[in-house]
Amino acid sequence: MNALRELETLHAEFGADRAAAKERCLEELARVELRSAKALARLHELALFLCAVPDSVGVRAAARALLERFAQRPDLRRLRDELADSGIAGTAIRFQFFHPTAARLARRFPAALSVDWEAWDEAQRERLEALMPLLSRASEAGAKLDAPRWLAKARARGEGEGAFLARRFGELQAAPDVRAQLWDHLDPWLQLDPCPGGPSRTLGRVDWLPIHFQREPLRRERPDLRAAARIPPRSIVRVRGARARELVQLAQDAMAARARDLDAFMHADARDVRLVDCGEGLCFAMFGVLPAQRLPLETVHAFLTLKNGVPIGYVLASAFLRSCEVAYNVFETWRGAEAAHVYGRVLAMLRALYGADSFTLDPYQLGHENEEGIASGAWWFYQKLGFRPDARSARALMRRELARGPGSRSSPATLRKLAQAPLFFFLGRERADVLGRFPLARISDAARRELARHGSEAQCARAAGVPRTSERWAPILCALRGVERRSVARVARLKGAVDELEYVRALQAHTQLRRALCALARVRSSV
Repeated sequence: MNALRELETLHAEFGADRAAAKERCLEELARVELRSAKALARLHELALFLCAVPDSVGVRAAARALLERFAQRPDLRRLRDELADSGIAGTAIRFQFFHPTAARLARRFPAALSVDWEAWDEAQRERLEALMPLLSRASEAGAKLDAPRWLAKARARGEGEGAFLARRFGELQAAPDVRAQLWDHLDPWLQLDPCPGGPSRTLGRVDWLPIHFQREPLRRERPDLRAAARIPPRSIVRVRGARARELVQLAQDAMAARARDLDAFMHADARDVRLVDCGEGLCFAMFGVLPAQRLPLETVHAFLTLKNGVPIGYVLASAFLRSCEVAYNVFETWRGAEAAHVYGRVLAMLRALYGADSFTLDPYQLGHENEEGIASGAWWFYQKLGFRPDARSARALMRRELARGPGSRSSPATLRKLAQAPLFFFLGRERADVLGRFPLARISDAARRELARHGSEAQCARAAGVPRTSERWAPILCALRGVERRSVARVARLKGAVDELEYVRALQAHTQLRRALCALARVRSSV
């Protein structure tokens, strides 16, 4: 269709004449039916892009209006089966959600969460049959039903089979970790059917952030990452109450709509939310993790990347001793549109939050056992920004690939070899006590030895002289040598505080503790 082709040509061009043409195309496309699922998906992505990157009030209003009525379009209703798992409003989402996500969806949309039996294999059905004695009630025991018929009959009125299954797992008389392990072993395929207010890429946004209208061409060039990382965000503010809860729900729904289930988002704490404003409509909603789900030493935060209130990607950051391991993802709709520029803002944000002067990329982010990373050429994206491998074999292979000259493309097989080792970027001098080089496993081994010696975390806490709220840190404290226990115990207590950023800063400021951790890990300390 001419209007769709015109919109596709114009969507990333900006100016007064372009805005008027985009608005006209959007209004025309809102009234007509498209013939194919491919064309309808293209229209959806273009409207979503223009909602996030509008160049006028009219373009933004037209894009929002089209998206808000997308689920009611006759062509969407006709083609919804072909668009399943796209995250488009009005279509189904089929995924093996982890239990916390499944339970949350079951509470919010009980009638819409079903079991996708077609995706189950025989082994999954057998595992569910084996779990039935744990999940069923005494009054249901004599029914002699197989698992599908039991789910169909035992669920409450108005409750889908998937919601019932998630609820029964939640009612098991077992520790949360045990319930999670049982659910993960079953790994059930569920289906979230279209429902009002359900997760979707189409409608996910917040409307109370300031709007920036795009007047200039998009910045597609690579930034000077060192310079970009030294430009601080405009502001970092705590968000509380209803707006904090809204941001958490937006982030969790953004993941569900894209069939992703990431721990830091899944266990986000609505009491620990910040908004990082980087200007020009770019913000990061930052989420701390619930205390019970935190790692012992590192601190993990999740960030939802927002452009004019629309989710365009996410960041996962693990902070330790002024170093940071970063996972960066741009949702497909916005790939190629300022991805490198936004990455510069990510490093600047992490430097401002954590005081980080070194950054690490895990092999998975580069494509190791991750075909999405291979297909996107992630390794070279980061190499061109200044990241380099430590591994000698990766450095040699990098030099051979560069010697082939500009314009050469590495094969998928070569990219898989390159992606086997982490990449590093240093704002200051290189050092050993950074994530990716720091052998955290040695700290874990020492903690396990102390746990075996004392018998329990509670006994370790007594031996270390710290309260039970610091039990998870207690085996590490028992293993440390040459530290003043009272001040170290204060750092350990902050690990359980609502705002884990306080722990990050306290640990980094405690020179004696940093040196003791490095000595335990047999790593040279930089302080």
